[in-house]
Amino acid sequence: MKITYSIVAPIYNEIETLPLLYSRVKEVMDSSGEPWELILVDDGSTDGSTEKIRELAQADKTVRPVIFARNFGHQIAITAGWDYARGDAIVIIDADLQDPPETILELAKKWKEGYEVVYAVRGEREGESWFKLWTASLFYRLIYRITDVKIPVDTGDFRLMDRKVVDVLKKMNERHRFPRGMSAWVGFKQIGVTYKRSARHAGVTKYPFSKMLRLALNAITSFSYFPLQVATFFGFLSAGVSILAIPLVIILRLAGSHFFEGQTTTLISVLFLGGVQLISLGILGEYIGRLYDEAKGRPLYIVRDAPEDQ
Repeated sequence: MKITYSIVAPIYNEIETLPLLYSRVKEVMDSSGEPWELILVDDGSTDGSTEKIRELAQADKTVRPVIFARNFGHQIAITAGWDYARGDAIVIIDADLQDPPETILELAKKWKEGYEVVYAVRGEREGESWFKLWTASLFYRLIYRITDVKIPVDTGDFRLMDRKVVDVLKKMNERHRFPRGMSAWVGFKQIGVTYKRSARHAGVTKYPFSKMLRLALNAITSFSYFPLQVATFFGFLSAGVSILAIPLVIILRLAGSHFFEGQTTTLISVLFLGGVQLISLGILGEYIGRLYDEAKGRPLYIVRDAPEDQ
């Protein structure tokens, strides 16, 4: 049977949310009257989510479990969902129910109008602290300004993509992945749908500040040379200050000024230049480290259990 919709939900320790996720997705997708499948990608869960996914799959053949051998990360789980999806339209949705399954039908409506990527724009965000809201807003606007691809602001991974888009994304095998940036980079006809992001149904967030910082770093280094350009700017700035300072010091010394006597000024200058050099080396190290990861050519993920009819 030809599948119209593939719903992909990465799962990591979501035992409390899984039953409600399944029931809400089923209710929504059954109402569409078209064939669908729910792909649950277990990203190395340790709380019993793996067993619950298998239980749901045994009870309902529309549920297709993809079980990782260990935790590979949210972005890689999304990639596995792309690989195993069979539908004409593929929807990426969070398992914590912050992305309401009911919005899928609104995304599908735009897809049927001819749009090939329909991304969900977060108009409101419930249950999040001011710090989380502020950092998220800063993250989206920073990425939008400094990356080579214009990634829509206030959007996450919740989106619907046409089969032709996913087929292109499957050819992009970089290890440090930023799916929302990748889907913007490929182009095609895109549009946003505004929705109200709900509070997490249960459990704790899987994206604390440290992971958000790592995600931002992946986004920047995958789609921009801006950090390297900043390092170059500071190099020219320090060189310019030195060129201006040399004649100034000579003139003051000839004039008999004692302003620059002692080692304090020298020490400050050395520390400043040393800091600029270390920052520059760190930025270069990030890019070189990513090249090293790509050169190893390891698989993006390892599956312990998955449907045979991929």
